[in-house]
Amino acid sequence: MSRYARQICLTDFGAKGQARLAAARVLVVGAGGLGATLLPQLVGAGVGFIRLMDPDVVEESNLHRQTLYRMSDLGRPKAETAATSLVGLNPDCTLQPHTARLDPASLPRWSADVDLIIDAADTFATSYALSDHCRNAGLPLISASVTGRQGYVGGFCGGAPSLRAVFPDLPEVMGSCAETGVLGPIVASLAALQAQMALTVLLQHQPSPLGQLLSLDLARWRLGGFRFDDAPEPANPSPVILSPSQIKAADLVIDLRDTPTPIPRPAPDQRVVFTCTSGLRAWRAARAFAAEGHAHVAIVGMGT
Repeated sequence: MSRYARQICLTDFGAKGQARLAAARVLVVGAGGLGATLLPQLVGAGVGFIRLMDPDVVEESNLHRQTLYRMSDLGRPKAETAATSLVGLNPDCTLQPHTARLDPASLPRWSADVDLIIDAADTFATSYALSDHCRNAGLPLISASVTGRQGYVGGFCGGAPSLRAVFPDLPEVMGSCAETGVLGPIVASLAALQAQMALTVLLQHQPSPLGQLLSLDLARWRLGGFRFDDAPEPANPSPVILSPSQIKAADLVIDLRDTPTPIPRPAPDQRVVFTCTSGLRAWRAARAFAAEGHAHVAIVGMGT
């Protein structure tokens, strides 16, 4: 137990806490900027089983912030490369890597045997799909988002309100790391907080991070946060996040990459499914339809 001596000696931890971590099973979605920092923290602490999903390969532009990887890893799948490195850090932990994109259709299968899901992905569609699933399954979700020099981390579901309760709509301006840029330290800072929240949930320590949001703005040197335990869930959460396999023949599918003019109108009670490259235009179009009274709207995201 000398490996864990410095955490076992904490008054609220002990051998019982270490055994709890060893028995824990976690699904981590994303092995990029956030994952590259939080994964070593979880493995180092002795989390017993981590299923890791990421469809991407290591690129040179990743390395300034994804310090888990090396130049020799360029072109290799992130999930497998991360797992190999992390087993070297702590052989007590079982890593199960999958070079695959997690989508709403496969979520029940990949999350059926885990205690906690960590959202370290880089798309809003993934985050909302994970939150929707965790709310329905009663699973806790630790989710973070970062761009530029700012971001947030929060504990959702598992008895706390969902992501949609706190963020019912997307901000007016959104950009990916490739579009707006990002600095490594802000990513690492939020990922470390994400790991701390995850360990606290697994250890069942109080106060729980579920229902807590922390924001960090390193452009203005501001740290903020609030609890949202009583945030109401949207009465009609929309749009629903789908994978392509969940589109039905009866759906009206509107591909915004080649938008017809005018946009066709749905039949009464017909579900409208918007698609686009990033999912962002699809989200905005679906929200506009919902505001007009169309109850059944959805988007295809997850790297569509």
